[in-house]
Amino acid sequence: MTNTPTPSEQPGSTNGWATPVDRLKVSQTPDGATNLNVDGRHLTSPLNGFGALWQKTYRVPLTGSNASPEEVVKLWKEHLPLLMPGNSRFYPSLSGVKPGEVVLINATLPGIPGGMPVSTGVLVLYVDDVSFSVMTPEGHPEAGFNTFSSFAEDGITYAQIQSLARANDPIFEFGFRFLGGSKQQESIWRYVLTHLSAEFGVKEPQINLNKVCVDNRLQWALWKNVWHNSIVRTTLSAPSRLFKKG
Repeated sequence: MTNTPTPSEQPGSTNGWATPVDRLKVSQTPDGATNLNVDGRHLTSPLNGFGALWQKTYRVPLTGSNASPEEVVKLWKEHLPLLMPGNSRFYPSLSGVKPGEVVLINATLPGIPGGMPVSTGVLVLYVDDVSFSVMTPEGHPEAGFNTFSSFAEDGITYAQIQSLARANDPIFEFGFRFLGGSKQQESIWRYVLTHLSAEFGVKEPQINLNKVCVDNRLQWALWKNVWHNSIVRTTLSAPSRLFKKG
């Protein structure tokens, strides 16, 4: 079973790890994506975020499927954008889901009628045949990791998403707690597992969510993370981006 990497696990000689970087570099912008709030940003671990720290594990048995964990993750990597809902679009680079590549994200978060647009992304931190992990940059709604994996247990193949993250700043923490952000996040990953399951013939997937608050403290010393807030910067940059398109 694959677990989320922790800050104490350093990339070693394993080829699956991304090369350590000081700042993210977006070398190419896929068609339809907005490259914003990623290029030049530092990565952020759960230690660097503001809000309560949560570990959430979403797991679904692919009952009735003969697919191996390797086949599940292979499809997941190749079809990641197609498995995401319309309010959270993922745009891998042309190289795909590979260590060191950036996946751009254009999403809509709850809070106002129609939602609040946010452009951000993640770094592909680690990849092997049965898992891949991503890490967030400054300004992303969360500071932390997500690991997408598959494993077999008692003759059944499971697909799993596990996150270890906290809200990056006070604005995002407020949104997660009071504006439906947490429920939307959980809905997104349920959507992904539902559609992944359908690819393997599972029509009524039984998705289990286990969530644990690892640390309920707010890290007030990091309130200044709001300076990089991707919602604020996406909103403020909208007029100039529309002007350039015009």
